[in-house]
Amino acid sequence: MPTQPYQRQEVRTLLDRLSEPPRFLIFVAGPRQVGKTTLVHDALSQYGHSDYHFVPVDQPDVSRAPGFSSAEDIAYDRNTRPRDAAWLVEQWQRARAAARESTDGYILVLDEIQKISRWSEAVKGLWDADRAERLKLHVVLLGSSPLLMQKGMSESLTGRYELIRVTHWSFLEMHEAFDFDLEDYIYFGGYPGSAAYIRDEPRWRNYVNGSLIEPSIEKDILMMTRVDKPALLKQLFHLGCNYSGQILSYDKMLGQLQDAGNTTTLARYLEMLGNAGLIYGLQKYAGQQHRRRASSPKFNVLNNALMSAGSGYTKAEAKADRSYWGRLVESAVGAHLYNTGHPDCNLYYWRESSREVDFVIERGKKLTAIEVKSGPASGHASGLDVFEENFGKCRKLMVGDGGIPLVEFLSYPSEHWL
Repeated sequence: MPTQPYQRQEVRTLLDRLSEPPRFLIFVAGPRQVGKTTLVHDALSQYGHSDYHFVPVDQPDVSRAPGFSSAEDIAYDRNTRPRDAAWLVEQWQRARAAARESTDGYILVLDEIQKISRWSEAVKGLWDADRAERLKLHVVLLGSSPLLMQKGMSESLTGRYELIRVTHWSFLEMHEAFDFDLEDYIYFGGYPGSAAYIRDEPRWRNYVNGSLIEPSIEKDILMMTRVDKPALLKQLFHLGCNYSGQILSYDKMLGQLQDAGNTTTLARYLEMLGNAGLIYGLQKYAGQQHRRRASSPKFNVLNNALMSAGSGYTKAEAKADRSYWGRLVESAVGAHLYNTGHPDCNLYYWRESSREVDFVIERGKKLTAIEVKSGPASGHASGLDVFEENFGKCRKLMVGDGGIPLVEFLSYPSEHWL
């Protein structure tokens, strides 16, 4: 383990934003348990002055930050009050008062902002008033990606924010922070909070299932979004983990799920799981957009811990099953491509008859076809050639045995391979 706490690059990005005059709201968004709150605290601890206040929306605030330090304030915040728009306005007004008194400005941080009903409308009015006054008040908002994007960022707050996207930890980050080797990363994935338990696999598994998976579904999806069939969404999640790295038609899903409803419901629930940073359904690459939407999805977990924790395999057993280990390797590659992809990058798979390409990255006119090899068996290279015949000149990559070493591939972001 490292002697110094590991610091993700998003800390520097946030510090850069805070060093500028406040022009935009700053959103720090990403899946549960990837370190959003920690990196904001890291940035604040390194900031040039201490005029800030960090407010966890879902907890009583008893901090003694500047402007919020009197006994009256602490008693006030200990009271159980509804976290509604009126409460948000009060917090903001007090931050405004502190900003007006400070020569260096002020920072207000609101964690779990999505738990305030109609938060985006309130934030819009408050922020616009601050800009009219040219107030030196930075506002940092934290929350889970789907709720922020679907409930305000792209609606009420268009043009008023900058997004700092925080994704699952990469192999390189887990290696540098926790000394993970490649096999550790392939099996245990990239949750920093679980790293301390990987030598005690039952404890690790309990942590992932109880502290990561269940809250992600129960709190980030079911409590905040209308889901008519919550049991079906949970079944779909576990099915996706079991089939990660495989293509499964919606008709086959309907046959394996109880009370499955229809394909439209499954597609919507799969999108929710993807927005929550759990499972993504890759669409088949095709020349026409409507053909992509109509294709059978290829499941891919966005963190391999989600696949391993419910597999019933120990790490040693997973390695011994070459077919299963191959799907873990492929899932790790897919998760890496998705998590490190530029917002303008699109990720697909391609298959025609027996010819298949594991992943296709598209950005503008750039196109890369990728095959993953986790063992000595061959047979996929021709899929790359057929893909190129169908769609024109592209970059063709073989990852794994006989190609780009997996360690090297996982050490560079997705767009590096375009």
